[in-house]
Amino acid sequence: MYESYWELSRAPFRNVPDPTVFCPFSTYQDALQRLVYTVETGQGSVLITGAAGCGKSTLSRVFLLSLDTEKYDVGLVINPALPLDEFLREVAHQLAVVPASSERSSVFRALRDHVLANAGDGRTTVLIVDDAHLIRDEAVFEDLSMLLNLQTNDRQLLSLVLIGLPSLRTTLEGLEPLRQRIALRLSLETPDEGETAQYVAFRLGEAGARKPIFTEDAVRAIYKETGGVPRNVNKLCDLCLYEGQRRKAREIDAPLVMLAAALT
Repeated sequence: MYESYWELSRAPFRNVPDPTVFCPFSTYQDALQRLVYTVETGQGSVLITGAAGCGKSTLSRVFLLSLDTEKYDVGLVINPALPLDEFLREVAHQLAVVPASSERSSVFRALRDHVLANAGDGRTTVLIVDDAHLIRDEAVFEDLSMLLNLQTNDRQLLSLVLIGLPSLRTTLEGLEPLRQRIALRLSLETPDEGETAQYVAFRLGEAGARKPIFTEDAVRAIYKETGGVPRNVNKLCDLCLYEGQRRKAREIDAPLVMLAAALT
């Protein structure tokens, strides 16, 4: 809507987990490298936590795309708030597993056979559960723990990646069998003011910006209003660009940021 006005090739601040616009913060790159290492070496489960909107889902999509499909078979569960048996069937569906029946024993058997078949073909099965803090039935975590029992003497045959809010860490503290299987715990911190400036510039650059659009004061105001949370930064920056176009602004300054912030 405002792209032509600001001479952009696309809207730069869409609030979707798009891995093509993953801003390479050093802390996020470090987290990604550790995640890939843990899965590649078959060490088991990874727990990724962080505040809402800090980029956890985007990180998981970047990780997913980094995996060689010839070496990894990946399933992604994005709605884990399901009853126990439905969750298990959703895991099977995401891994393209078709059980003989919907009975729990049949689903478990099919998943086990699938993981073992992948291992026989030299492939690692990876299961990513996004928004895992939404899981309310502890039995779901018990099922995940049982799936992690599939292993050889030197490696896990299933790599589990749990992603959620910090409360997920507290939940897992009371689930000893699964907690013990977590090889790596990553905590994503909210970007600071400097990283927020880097984020805004990166997003604009990826959208084809040929000159600065936001002033330094505007970026400082954005950080003050959003706390650096990428989801909130996206929402405010998008509205700034829209309001700037409506007002025929030549750049986005701090007063325009405050005007847009008052509308959110």
